[in-house]
Amino acid sequence: MQKPDSIIFDMDGTLWDAVDTYTESWNIVFTDLGIDKSVNRDELAKMVGWEGKKVWNAIMPGYSAERQEEIYGRVNDVRKVLLPQKGGVLYDGVREGLAELATKYQLFIVSNCAKGIIRLFIDWAGIDEHIIDEIAYGTNYMPKHHNIKLLIDRHQLKNPVYVGDTEGDGEQSRLAGLPFVFVSYGFGATDDHDVRFDNFRDFTEYFMGL
Repeated sequence: MQKPDSIIFDMDGTLWDAVDTYTESWNIVFTDLGIDKSVNRDELAKMVGWEGKKVWNAIMPGYSAERQEEIYGRVNDVRKVLLPQKGGVLYDGVREGLAELATKYQLFIVSNCAKGIIRLFIDWAGIDEHIIDEIAYGTNYMPKHHNIKLLIDRHQLKNPVYVGDTEGDGEQSRLAGLPFVFVSYGFGATDDHDVRFDNFRDFTEYFMGL
């Protein structure tokens, strides 16, 4: 792996865990709409990192695409209210690590979340000064490798790496032509990585030493 000039992060499972808040947002909407359905944390945790439409199909099978999108829109409206209040769990060492890494690298976020969620995370975590740019799946409904390439072109990055916690993150990183850095403390597992870390402090130490 060449010495990178920039680091592009996944969000959920890599920088924080907001599954409890995400779960609550789904269940509030189901209750409000009178839908006899609920989801729990374990179910939703398995879907972290999926593109929105795949999540809709898993949670709302049998609904039309239009109805799925309508309900998901309501879920994200609720989520945008809940996240600033409840946030999630920022992984140990992330806030301090990003501050340190930003002195050496350009930092970005690419996530499969809805439009506006990355910004809510950045504001909640207090890391705005460290993150140069971000793209969510909900911005253009394109896969991660496409949005990673958008950031690379937009900021003329030379040697970026992508950091994520799932096999899908690794696949998308490869499609974008980037080295993949796997963090094992998130929601997924994979053996296809260039380097692996079990906590964010070790990740920070490694990249600060390059």
